[in-house]
Amino acid sequence: MGRQDLTYAVARIRALETKMFTEEDLNRLLACPTEDDAVEMLMAKGWGNGEDAKDGETILEHELDKTWETVRSLVEDMSTLDVLSYKDLHHNIKSAMKQVASGVDAPETYIDNSFYSADELLEIIREKAWHRFPDFLQKPAADAYDMLIKTGDGQMLDVMMDRTCLESIYEAGKRSDSEIIKKYACETVGVTDIKIAIRCQRTGKSADFMETALARRPGTGVDVDKLIKAALSGEGAVIEYVEETDYHDGAQALKNSMSEFECWCDNRIIDLIKPELRNSDGIGPIFAYIYARENELKSVRNILMGKRSGLPAEEIRERVRKTYV
Repeated sequence: MGRQDLTYAVARIRALETKMFTEEDLNRLLACPTEDDAVEMLMAKGWGNGEDAKDGETILEHELDKTWETVRSLVEDMSTLDVLSYKDLHHNIKSAMKQVASGVDAPETYIDNSFYSADELLEIIREKAWHRFPDFLQKPAADAYDMLIKTGDGQMLDVMMDRTCLESIYEAGKRSDSEIIKKYACETVGVTDIKIAIRCQRTGKSADFMETALARRPGTGVDVDKLIKAALSGEGAVIEYVEETDYHDGAQALKNSMSEFECWCDNRIIDLIKPELRNSDGIGPIFAYIYARENELKSVRNILMGKRSGLPAEEIRERVRKTYV
């Protein structure tokens, strides 16, 4: 993308940022008595698609689609934003593999905004046309599908493809010319490895299982060998290890609950990308806007779900992320 085009794209993103939720806006949404009242507030803010979207989930789906459609109209080379797209790609590959292996159609399991349509993925997998995937994905996808066919182990498929997703994000960060994308990729792998180790410890997984699940990559702030050793010793040992890393500020959140730690992780990334609000050049501001927009939708979804479940406002507030603007 030329400098002139990118300058226009960033200027357009600056205008869109003014429409994002502020902390005050989220507090107003939290104060709505019911989910219906919250949905009305979203529609009054221009969210959704008018008559076609009046329930919360449809509105959120529309807003996510709208975000990516806008970015695609501004960015000629979308590969510069692969780091944010790989999670949906790998999710859809897993869905397609399970559908082919089981013979059961499951169209509702696919996520839009991916590299391939569901039909394209199903064709690739049925024909084992792995060459149609990017180079980095061909062998891991073939190995994961071969394992699934031989064992029928859907959980292990998830583990193998989730690790491949982390490795893909890491490599996308390495390829990027943007320092903020490089940092995001490393931190995403680091904190996700911690989450995986905690889940493995709680479910009594072996060291070999963790070796398969964790992404062993330099520069993420996590020593996988130490993390596995800690997980084999107990959750307290994992927290003690986290206190020794660059993620030590999240140890207290981890002591409280996994959901609080996940919120802390998202807030940490928001703090990381906020300087892009003052950046007028490069792909960084566009990357930051997409991440912040997805984070915003996550907060709104948590509020709507909390209202639906009748949770107290303070309990819902604990699941609300920091705002970008």
